[in-house]
Amino acid sequence: MSGAVVDGVDFHRWAVILCKPDAVVRGLVNQVLDRITAAGVAVSSRRDLIAEPWQPHVAYRDLLADTGRRQLPHLPDAIDAAFTGRPVTVALAHGAPGIHARLRQLIGDTDPTRAVAGTIRGDLGNDSLAAASAEQRLVRNLVHTSDDPGAAQREYGTWYGPGRRLEVSDFDRCSVILCKPDAIEHGLVDAVLQRIKACGITVANRRDMIVQRWQIDVHYWDLLVDADHFTDRDIPACLDDVYTGKAVTVALAYGEPGLHAQLRQLLGHFDPSRAAAGTIRGDLGNDSLERASAEQRLVHNLVHTSDDADAARRDFGTWFGASRRSLLTAPNGVPRQPTTANRSGGAL
Repeated sequence: MSGAVVDGVDFHRWAVILCKPDAVVRGLVNQVLDRITAAGVAVSSRRDLIAEPWQPHVAYRDLLADTGRRQLPHLPDAIDAAFTGRPVTVALAHGAPGIHARLRQLIGDTDPTRAVAGTIRGDLGNDSLAAASAEQRLVRNLVHTSDDPGAAQREYGTWYGPGRRLEVSDFDRCSVILCKPDAIEHGLVDAVLQRIKACGITVANRRDMIVQRWQIDVHYWDLLVDADHFTDRDIPACLDDVYTGKAVTVALAYGEPGLHAQLRQLLGHFDPSRAAAGTIRGDLGNDSLERASAEQRLVHNLVHTSDDADAARRDFGTWFGASRRSLLTAPNGVPRQPTTANRSGGAL
């Protein structure tokens, strides 16, 4: 393969996230990935697997090959003990060029005791390099991300399969925009969509429609399942009151992987009173969670966009119809990465 694990992929924008066995054992994988997502990095293609012996050897090849840097007398044995046959979780991170340095800053120093507050290792780590050295083992520091584009290329082949093309689905590039009834009532739909377009995101396939009960139940399934969390209000009744039989506007947003995180940042905090200036909810919203709680209703925050690719798949089926996959093709003029492999067909 001429030294290339994957051809045609811009690994300046892609990194591999490896949640190590200690993160899995301590139940911290979701927190680690959530912290990365909260930093505006798109996380996708999560895989839970058992590390084969060769995988950590390749992942740590630079350390194994450079005897001058070894801090442990039996480094190969230490790597095998830490990884081989143990569960790990891997995922892909996508962002702008420079993503590798950004992720390294986010995860913090190799030694959790030296990692600053606000970093993943600083906040969640519970080991130290001193303790690891004394016990002649690897330090347990939860997570690794690719150091640079070359490392990302190698690590993709290591954890996802040599020669396997990078899989980017249509739903990594497409998000559903739902302009809620309060946006309709205040005449803000055009302003909301224009704000999204102004960020270089293509918006198309606008539809004005009346909400059916099943649509809002499917859309807010997680809120209904966690309804016990809202002991002060009847969530099914609140959803029915706000949405069923009411007018909404939906549209599709097209972009590159990372689109969902970009849109969430643009929308701002779900509580308009806490949304930053420059965000849609911060500039256009006029409600607050405090007021909504006092009135035992849902907060009016104008607009929703899909949280991630899986949510986009469900939102698309809910608001556009599962059979209308032709709409997922980006309109003319929308750039498409040449790295797309097999689209994830799957049931919508």
